[in-house]
Amino acid sequence: MVQAVLAVDQGTTNSKAALVTAAGHVLATASAPVGLSTPRPGWVEQDATDLWQSVLTAITTCLTTASSSSAAVEVVAVALSTQRESVVGWDRSGEPVGPVLGWQDVRTAEWCAQLPSSVDDLVRRRTGLRVDAMFSAPKMRWLLDRSDAYVGTVDAWLIHRLTGCQEHLTEAGNASRTLLYDTLELDWSTELLEAFNVPLAALPDVRPSNAGFGVTKDVPGLADGIPIVAVLADSHAAMYGQGCTQAGMAKATYGTGSSVMTPVDGFVPSGCTLAWLTDRPMYALEGNIVSSGAALAWTADLLGLPNVGALTALAATVPSAEGVVLVPAFAGLGAPHWDREARAALTGMSSSTTRAHIARAAVDAVAHQICDITDTIPGTLSSLRADGGATVSALLMQTQADLLGHPVEAADIPEISALGVAELAWTTLGETTGWAGKRSFRTFEPEPDAGDRGRRRAEWAQAVASVRVRPA
Repeated sequence: MVQAVLAVDQGTTNSKAALVTAAGHVLATASAPVGLSTPRPGWVEQDATDLWQSVLTAITTCLTTASSSSAAVEVVAVALSTQRESVVGWDRSGEPVGPVLGWQDVRTAEWCAQLPSSVDDLVRRRTGLRVDAMFSAPKMRWLLDRSDAYVGTVDAWLIHRLTGCQEHLTEAGNASRTLLYDTLELDWSTELLEAFNVPLAALPDVRPSNAGFGVTKDVPGLADGIPIVAVLADSHAAMYGQGCTQAGMAKATYGTGSSVMTPVDGFVPSGCTLAWLTDRPMYALEGNIVSSGAALAWTADLLGLPNVGALTALAATVPSAEGVVLVPAFAGLGAPHWDREARAALTGMSSSTTRAHIARAAVDAVAHQICDITDTIPGTLSSLRADGGATVSALLMQTQADLLGHPVEAADIPEISALGVAELAWTTLGETTGWAGKRSFRTFEPEPDAGDRGRRRAEWAQAVASVRVRPA
């Protein structure tokens, strides 16, 4: 009998499950898609029941795959990695009361803009973040205006369902993304709850990342009583899985959007987040990009290509974008610009511009946005560790290294968030892990032409400035 942790990674567009041994060996994986709907411009929703069903599908498929192997598998614990900032509301019977408001959703942007500056000052001092429609508190207020409900981030919703609707709990790192959690005091902030008019009774209790979150109950394919031992937000789980725990290290997750994180010794009241809370808090500086993988998908659709793989293959047929620049501000710009009124633009085209040049501009746009954030990281960046679906593109990874002027180490496995939270679970169970130190990476060294790097970065900065509405 092989013992394994069942790690669930619930992301924006799919739910994954992986069975991981104490040595970090992945026995089986599975995934299931999750739909997104955009009923109005700027509104991004998911169905809470469909999201839960995608998790169940991933779990049962993963377990079925494992059972067909020669060795029997015993699931000793469950671990969760979840999309952040998205908000679910449900009633006391466990039924959803509205749509999941996705982290990309900006329906509350105007409401956020009308808040007094004193609220933004309070948010920065207590949370290290800033008032923005991406974060959870404005979404919670929107749902609560329409229903007397429990509200929580996706981790809380999944814990509730995995435990047979017995637990109302959330993890500290996820809580730190709500604008309601004091990341110094490590608890919900009375001042912030009042500022956003969110009642404490509607929120889940907050626990450390490895404190335990109840046991399974009535989950198809799983025995009752399996402990949920560890929970992390997906970007935080990737940082854990990448072994980024020292100054000078940074990781970038290339998903629908992107997250760039680097560890810091203590709380910083600007661009800071709580990565995880175990025996002590681990803080990180973070910048969030609204549209990275989404920009690649949009461009693929624009060019009539079947998928992002076809887009990057087309982009690789030309040596450069020949001055074409795509600024994918479809829902405004995230870090470090934070201009939600900015709008997307495709500039620099001429009569000689081809579809391949536009494709190349989309690849460049993802890398430039990462650079915009790494340029703000204090100190010296030794390397960037990359994960997420887009890292399969050697062109993107090489472009990233060239624009950074630093090596990029791409994770050799796609399930890095699931592995990160599985590693935390095994550590909590008393196993010695250190998987990141044993993992291999695909390393991309920058080309030595610093002058070209400077020219390309200047072209990008000029294009971004042209779409800005708020002053830089």
